[in-house]
Amino acid sequence: MSTSLEVGIVGLPNVGKSTLFNAITKAGAEAANYPFCTIEPNVGVVEVPDERLARLAEIYKSKKIIPATMRFVDIAGLVKGASCGEGLGNKFLSHIREVDAVAQVVRCFSDENVTHVEGSLDPLRDIEIINTELCLADLDTLQKRFDRLKKMLKGGDKKAIEAELDLLERIKVLLEQALPARRVEMTPEEAVLIRDLNLLTLKPALFIANVSEEEAADSSANPHVQAIREYAAQEGAEVIVVSAKVESEIAELTEEEAKEFLQEMGLEESGLDKLIRSSFKLLGLMTFLTAGEQEVRAWTIRRETKAPQAAGKIHSDIERGFIRAEIVSFADLTACGSLNAAREKGLVRLEGKEYIMQDGDVTNFRFNV
Repeated sequence: MSTSLEVGIVGLPNVGKSTLFNAITKAGAEAANYPFCTIEPNVGVVEVPDERLARLAEIYKSKKIIPATMRFVDIAGLVKGASCGEGLGNKFLSHIREVDAVAQVVRCFSDENVTHVEGSLDPLRDIEIINTELCLADLDTLQKRFDRLKKMLKGGDKKAIEAELDLLERIKVLLEQALPARRVEMTPEEAVLIRDLNLLTLKPALFIANVSEEEAADSSANPHVQAIREYAAQEGAEVIVVSAKVESEIAELTEEEAKEFLQEMGLEESGLDKLIRSSFKLLGLMTFLTAGEQEVRAWTIRRETKAPQAAGKIHSDIERGFIRAEIVSFADLTACGSLNAAREKGLVRLEGKEYIMQDGDVTNFRFNV
């Protein structure tokens, strides 16, 4: 599995994308109060928060902790007409094509010092603008495929071509209503048929409601946030509420100071930690863990990965010579306090080639090459 899965952060200009991205990566992407200050997509690699690693390091007295990481891409602000080349339209769309999932930042706060590209605050309109542009781009892609398939009907596998045309027609009906392709119910076989189209609105998505500092801890009174939740629920998407301004302040603090700051704000964790975790899940990723005196490490795999392929994440030789995986769940290991104690209670299992890895499996692979 590629380790460079990416979440693209998108939104209209001046909704707080770059401020948020800077906080995520402390990478210093320029965050100026005018459209298109982010022209080349900035890429930031972030650590996935995982409290289990510190606990394992205590048990194994490990010298080093290596967390899982993921990549965020800050993409230039989109404007109405992007699908026809307005603003940085074509560039924006090509950058979205390259990411694996989309996090759409929507502004839910008023501030007369920060101009709104549409002149007023209306988060649902902002979402619609972006969706419409992505749907228009996808309709264009679909039309090219329609034209090609219709030519192929004369001499190709008629049944297979008609099945694909039927699927494209179902997607087209939604796109023409400015609804994303991910709302189409399709079988795994149908999903394979259109995978190479790389439709923008088929990518998994979540929404980031960017609120004011005052609402960072409690946004329940903000009608815009509620409206976004209702909208997102229609496609089973998650909504993460953050204050990009608060997150950028937290990013400047030490770990200890950040904990105190969050307590003062009445927050259990930062919005960014929530966003990173949700994005990780959105990409269909999870982690298994390895632990020893030298290091404790989280390894990133896709859900439903079998044990030998997980072993291959560590080294191709381990996958090639895979014999068994010795596994104990993180919960069982920490409850027992040591691997030996878990073994005595019969909680350490030996799993074979067909075993599907579970999130938090503490694993030792046996192999022979």
